[in-house]
Amino acid sequence: MPLALLALAIGAFGIGTTEFVIMGLLPEVANDYGVSIPTAGFLVTGYALGVMFGAPLMTVLGTKVPRKRMLMLLMGLFIVGNLLSALAPAFAVMLVGRVVASLAHGAFFGIGSVVAADLVAPHKRAGAIAMMFTGLTVANVVGVPLGTLVGQSVGWRVTFAVVAALGVVGLAGVAKLVPDLPKAEGVRLRHELAAFKNVQVLLAMAMTVLGFGGVFAAITYIAPMMTHVAGFADGSVTWLLVLFGLGMVGGNLVGGKFADRALMPMLYVSLGALAVVLALFTLTAHDKFASAVTVFLIGALGFATVPPLQKRVLDHAHGAPTLASAVNIGAFNLGNALAAWLGGVVIGAGFGYTAPNWVGAVLAAAALVLAFLSAALERRETAASRTVAGSLPVERPTTTVHH
Repeated sequence: MPLALLALAIGAFGIGTTEFVIMGLLPEVANDYGVSIPTAGFLVTGYALGVMFGAPLMTVLGTKVPRKRMLMLLMGLFIVGNLLSALAPAFAVMLVGRVVASLAHGAFFGIGSVVAADLVAPHKRAGAIAMMFTGLTVANVVGVPLGTLVGQSVGWRVTFAVVAALGVVGLAGVAKLVPDLPKAEGVRLRHELAAFKNVQVLLAMAMTVLGFGGVFAAITYIAPMMTHVAGFADGSVTWLLVLFGLGMVGGNLVGGKFADRALMPMLYVSLGALAVVLALFTLTAHDKFASAVTVFLIGALGFATVPPLQKRVLDHAHGAPTLASAVNIGAFNLGNALAAWLGGVVIGAGFGYTAPNWVGAVLAAAALVLAFLSAALERRETAASRTVAGSLPVERPTTTVHH
């Protein structure tokens, strides 16, 4: 794998850390600014919305810019946003900083996926995408716990300053290691938008929303579920999240490896197993050991879907994949937001802290149904194209008669 993928992974590590570390620092931030925890929660919501809207916006703005330069500009935006958060004198300013940083998120992963895929041979594309996303998964194992620890020990502002420094390292890595890939010739915004007329692209994005939504329906409420149902101490939630992150790392790498060999079967297995494991979580949540194993499996199976789904979007948006790739990153965040809301609804309705697991299981099962539908449509399109090709008249060589 090229060294340029390391630079992309470092940028992904910084982005993953800043996205999730705020969840562990909400009490400190709320206390500093004198706001309630729900109000501080807007720092999470604002970031997610920034990713959803920023992904297409920044990608469209970058259509006329070479991909390497755009990646550098996005890392610069990320650095500015985190520095603004670290130095913010008021809560509103910090919220602006979070939104600024989030604008880089979707476009960086979207453009980065295209660059990663272009750096390797066609049969290694999913593995290259997975390598970049390893930065995001490792952030959940190392960056988020360490950032939370630093924030709780010496102040949350230091955490965001360190994350900004990670952005500087990522920017330097992109500048040094990523080659100057030429911008696709003749590709205009209308070509990028045309990808959304492809049913397979839309189905892959819907699978992204539902499949990853299934993961976050459960994981969003892991703290109350593990402490009130499984009986873990409050301090155990951190290492349970590390366990989830380890599952993400493993699942991402396995998903990338097998997606290059058999993409759709990889999706069938991972989505089907995810639906089953989430349904079983309503039972295993009552036992400490079983619940810990389940948390790991949810991380692994959930992230095993990421490289194949991202590659499927790239494959079917061929010729102009950048915008579709970035919007698919926004789809992950849409799934997170939708699932977290639905999970809150069933808890609020009095069904208990394990109820979001059923929501997750239904979402993952729905994604599996879409995967089968997508494959069936693809087979029908292939058969139709073969029929058309077979019905075309065969050109016969002309014979010239000389007199």
